[in-house]
Amino acid sequence: MKKKIVSVLLTATVAASVLAGCGDSNAAGGSNAANNGAAGNSAEANGEIKEFTAFFASPGTEINADNEIQNIIAEKTGVKVKETWLTGQTPEEAVGTLVAGGEYPDFIEGSNGQQQLYDAGALIPLDDYIEQYPNIKNLWTADKWEMLRKDDGHIYWIPQFSSRKGDDKTIEQNGEAFWIQNKVLEWDNFPTIKTMDQYFDLLERYVAANPTMEDGTEYIPYTILCDDWRYFCLENAPQFLDGFPNDGKCMVDPVTHEISDYNTTDTAKAYFQKLNEEYKKGIVDKESFTQTYDEYIAKLSTGRVLGMIDQYWDFGNARNALKQSGLDEKGANYVPLPITINESVKNQWYTAQKDFNAGAGIGITISCKDPDAAAKFISDLLSQEIHDLRMWGVKDVDYLVNDKGEFYRTPEMRQNLVDTAYKASHVCNYAYFPQYDGTSDDGINANQPSGQAVEFYDGLNDSLKKTFDAYNCRTFIDFLGVNDVPGPWYPLWSYGNTLSQKGTAGAEAWTKVEAEKHEQLPQVVMADDFEAAWDKHMKAYAACKPEDYLAEYAEECQRRIDLDAQYNK
Repeated sequence: MKKKIVSVLLTATVAASVLAGCGDSNAAGGSNAANNGAAGNSAEANGEIKEFTAFFASPGTEINADNEIQNIIAEKTGVKVKETWLTGQTPEEAVGTLVAGGEYPDFIEGSNGQQQLYDAGALIPLDDYIEQYPNIKNLWTADKWEMLRKDDGHIYWIPQFSSRKGDDKTIEQNGEAFWIQNKVLEWDNFPTIKTMDQYFDLLERYVAANPTMEDGTEYIPYTILCDDWRYFCLENAPQFLDGFPNDGKCMVDPVTHEISDYNTTDTAKAYFQKLNEEYKKGIVDKESFTQTYDEYIAKLSTGRVLGMIDQYWDFGNARNALKQSGLDEKGANYVPLPITINESVKNQWYTAQKDFNAGAGIGITISCKDPDAAAKFISDLLSQEIHDLRMWGVKDVDYLVNDKGEFYRTPEMRQNLVDTAYKASHVCNYAYFPQYDGTSDDGINANQPSGQAVEFYDGLNDSLKKTFDAYNCRTFIDFLGVNDVPGPWYPLWSYGNTLSQKGTAGAEAWTKVEAEKHEQLPQVVMADDFEAAWDKHMKAYAACKPEDYLAEYAEECQRRIDLDAQYNK
């Protein structure tokens, strides 16, 4: 019955949108759509829906061919895109296959293979479209667009994430943290946990007192994701423990701008020694270094895993699974903790500025037969109307509006949106096309539901609310605190994809360092003799000549500082 009601409401919504498009373009909303290059009349004007294809070199889930919101967007924009995702290959392998065949989808985002697409001549320049469509141009400031310009003077891709429109409304920690199930905190009467030693001490005590779940399944106190490029969950913690933000493969002094290497610090050694000790105690999952990403997500989804380091976007599907199964109501949800090497260090796990990744983004390929329509579709997706459909859904079906004009959801609506079948048939985020967070044009609502404060807190279960209240928090960010942006270079991690494919001494060193750490760091954690394993790792690491890639990072850091001075005087 629920599905039938939804379909009736959607049919009415589509009909209303079609009728609205038949009037004077100067009617309410018409001029705004025209000024912003927004949707409103494509399908109505010619009665045709143009079909495009897109490939994203990241894991994802395909939606149903008759997805309801995708069809609404198609009616409004005149375009429908068949999206496919990475399966069974690395991004580089998937992109390499496409390059070898010389045929591409209309849209593409290559992740770590983005530079391969450029080198192969697979992408068309987007400069004219950026200038033509304010919705696209306003995604980024002039200095950010300049960071995207290649050596030939053109821009070939648009970063899809971390753009902000209006005031900041961030609630989720989408990035990295030490995470812990909230029931573990409640068990210990909500202690203050600020250091790595305190964190692992709590996990040890909890699992000693509670070795299994209610059904008898043994807990995994701490696991580590180390599968392929996701081994950042193992290797990059030392920069955060020393109070630096996520600049990727180095640390940047905020005053002198000097580049330093977090891989060789005393804190790095202390961190890996702690993991080694916890591994020997049985606290660290013995399968950490052999499990695949899918196996890792499956473990988290069962509620067995009490803690880990990860970026939220990387395990969000597991949190949804916990909600769908009801385990989150029993305290099996994850909150971030502001862990540093000692309590005197101020944490910088979260910075107010969203990370700008110049190394990848969505591009239009040379195989696209109608690049003008493809570019317009990107612009249309950024109109407030279509963006609301993508992120919030359909009014009165996926959200309601209170007397203050605020969007909110009922418990049933929230449950629908973690249901796999419902999402496949109804939800269409076009999640790897450009988007923004911040504040809607109405000045009231968040552009992303995850930023809607009243909806977020009301949507928490009683277990999480108890934890939030105990720590006087109303958002996940409150657990960590907010830091100012350290400087115009931030984040330098976005330079990694570009550097790795440049063919320079720094690129060679980068490749060797990545391989060495991916091989040796698990051995360090599992070693019977930590000191011997650490010494072996340090010697092998030094032989990779990390100073070569750090020197190129320093050059990129200064380039970004100079661009900022040029465009933001």
